[in-house]
Amino acid sequence: MRVRTICSSIMGRISSIMGRITVARRVVGDDRGGVLWARPYQVSTPGCRSSFGVMSRAAEVSTSLLPMRIPQLGFGTWRLFGDEGCDVVVEALDVGYRHIDTAQMYGNEEMVGKAISLSGIPREEIWITTKLDNPNHAPVSARDSFARSLDALGVDHVDLFLMHWPLRDEAGFVRTWETMQEFSSDGRATHIGVSNFHAHHLEAIIEATGVTPFANQIEVHPYLVQKELIDFCHSKRILVEAWSPLGRGRAFAEPVIVTIAEQLGRTPAQVVLRWQLQRGLVVIPKSANRERIIENSQIFDFELTDDQMTAITSLHNGERIGPDPDERDQ
Repeated sequence: MRVRTICSSIMGRISSIMGRITVARRVVGDDRGGVLWARPYQVSTPGCRSSFGVMSRAAEVSTSLLPMRIPQLGFGTWRLFGDEGCDVVVEALDVGYRHIDTAQMYGNEEMVGKAISLSGIPREEIWITTKLDNPNHAPVSARDSFARSLDALGVDHVDLFLMHWPLRDEAGFVRTWETMQEFSSDGRATHIGVSNFHAHHLEAIIEATGVTPFANQIEVHPYLVQKELIDFCHSKRILVEAWSPLGRGRAFAEPVIVTIAEQLGRTPAQVVLRWQLQRGLVVIPKSANRERIIENSQIFDFELTDDQMTAITSLHNGERIGPDPDERDQ
């Protein structure tokens, strides 16, 4: 009996370890272009599959735009602080996430940097995004705060640096965008982009500077589909990232999502994240719970039908979690 119990325990541990390895492989992908690593300016193509799940197929763009790939599944760190937050980020990296999203506004860049260091994962395997805080839009403040962000993160460069909000000052955010170009020119930001920009904000900075953002990180979930803005970004070859992609769970009880989840043997969260992936978006969910962190990563081995995609999209009602970018001025 004792031998049987020991054997059962050992098999349980092996099963747990293999499960973690499977999750990590699914999330990270491989040198053949695994599911998570999506080249910029992609459109998700259901049916283009690898052993790890659905891959995106690159749109026709200049080959000079294609060397860098970005993990299509990111991990958000808003409201994660201190040792507890550090443990959560380490857990996410242990599970297999390789895209960590933070911001000056979050006040946790140092914690994120510590977690990345503790993970033991080589820097080049982790995509790091941070964002410029609203009080730091002036050129001197932007330069100083960006240098502080690098110091806090413990890195010599970030993969993506975003202007967090445009605010209601076109001359101001255009000037800020010009300053941010210095960071990409000197190599301290591999890419620069924006967050919470409407189409008219994007047109203003592109027209004024001739430089198109690498990405626009915006609020997207079933109640805020953002079709017109996403279509505009894709037409300009701007990658779209979805913050709050789960909409804080507000749509999980919707009969449409519950039914699809039951049909597929998935959770509502997995269905909503999958809907985002198939729209060609980078998604950045956040959780402090290990089980949900793992659950959110298991979205590459199934796909939604066109009818299911349409049904979720039809939930749009324009409801926002954050403020309208046209109304935020500080």
